[in-house]
Amino acid sequence: MTLEEAQRLVQSFMRAHGDTEGSGLNAKGFGGAALGEAQIYFEHAKDSGALKCSALIYRFRDAPRPGVIDGFRAEEKAGTDTGGGKVDYETENKSLFLSRTYGVLPAEQQFKEDLDRLVEASLNWGEEVFNRVADRVVPAK
Repeated sequence: MTLEEAQRLVQSFMRAHGDTEGSGLNAKGFGGAALGEAQIYFEHAKDSGALKCSALIYRFRDAPRPGVIDGFRAEEKAGTDTGGGKVDYETENKSLFLSRTYGVLPAEQQFKEDLDRLVEASLNWGEEVFNRVADRVVPAK
């Protein structure tokens, strides 16, 4: 999809959530927004045309302890609802997301439904799943 198509798609999603400012992607293909307690980010890849959508689970202050990210990936493998996304750890900003990527332009309504599920799942992962993984990986003192 082109940057313009991705821009329209993101703007339609934001409008559906009450954003009348027309927020979307910047000229470099990046964008983001807070939706209540949730945070969502968008990245359009110019070379492939793919649009990556990432809902924040947790932002670490320091690099996560060994086994933490593997613990989240194990939750994903075990079938914990990801809202259609995949566990995605970004080392440069020390953030854990549920992300999904669109290679072709989806219908606006389908995109909204998909991202609503992704955002809802990220909130669950940020609370319940995070605590479950932390309890397993970091032994209580």
